[in-house]
Order: sequence, then C-alpha cells, then structure tokens
Amino acid sequence: MKKLVALLFSLLLVGIDQLTKWIAVNTLSQIATYPLIQDVLHFTYVENRGMAFGLFPGEKWLLIGVTGILLAGLAVAAVKDVFPGNMALFSIAAIVGGGIGNLIDRAFRGFVVDFVDFRLIHFWVFNFADTCICIGVLFFVISYLSREIKIEKEKRAKGRDDDRVSN
Repeated sequence: MKKLVALLFSLLLVGIDQLTKWIAVNTLSQIATYPLIQDVLHFTYVENRGMAFGLFPGEKWLLIGVTGILLAGLAVAAVKDVFPGNMALFSIAAIVGGGIGNLIDRAFRGFVVDFVDFRLIHFWVFNFADTCICIGVLFFVISYLSREIKIEKEKRAKGRDDDRVSN
C-alpha cells in the first residue's frame, strides 16, 4: 500500500511541476522576469538546455538516456525495498517525480523550463522538479545515515551483551 502511495506522490509532484512550468511558459516567457521580492526572489523564464547548473548544454539525448536509466534504477530499488523505510521510499519518490518532470521537458520541449530565481545569493534559476530532487536527496541521505547509525548502535549493544555472557 505504501508503495502505491509513494507512486501517487511521485505523480502528484510531476503534475505540480508541469503545471508550474506551463504557467511559466505562458506568462513569464512574455515578460522575462517578475520580481516577487525585488532583488531577493524573482520569477524569471529560462530555457535550460543542459542539466544542473547548465552543464552539458545541447546533449539532449545523452541527458534523456542517463536520466531514464537513473530513474529506472531508483524505481526498481524502491519496488525491491533495497533501501527500507518510509523516509527512503518517499525520498526516492520525490527524486523520481522531479526527474520525470524534467525528463518530460527535455523530451518534449528540448529544454527544461526554469523559473525560480533566488537572487539574494546569486544562485542558478531552477524549477519545482529541481527542488523535489534536492529535497529527496537530502532526506534520502538523512534516512541512510540514520539507518547506519542505528545499525552501528545495535552492533555495539550486541557486542556489550556478548561480553557480559562470556565473563
């Protein structure tokens, strides 16, 4: 059941991503930028023909192939419970949802629509899918590390129990 909920969560994220990009294409592409908070947060229309941070510009088919393989691998890992736990599952769902959102753009538009322009720290323009991927990776790392810490604590506790029995 939780895998079905995670799948629906991914699809919801894809839907939100595509809706926000549709709005950006149909409004921001005409005005270029809209300051929500002047010099802090703008909505700025950008066509990213590369990947994160504009790397590998013009490599559409390479990026589609690599993204497709990574998303398929994550989906298989989620289905097979390679990374157990709800946080890991929903982290993967967020990464997959964001990845599919950007993959749709790249496949059908030839570029990824970016529009969130956080100017306070002069960061790259990004989109909702990018946010899903980053948050998903962050929570996946937290999930993995917390699991590793738990396993290590259990090993130590078991080692102490073994020492007590042998004494």
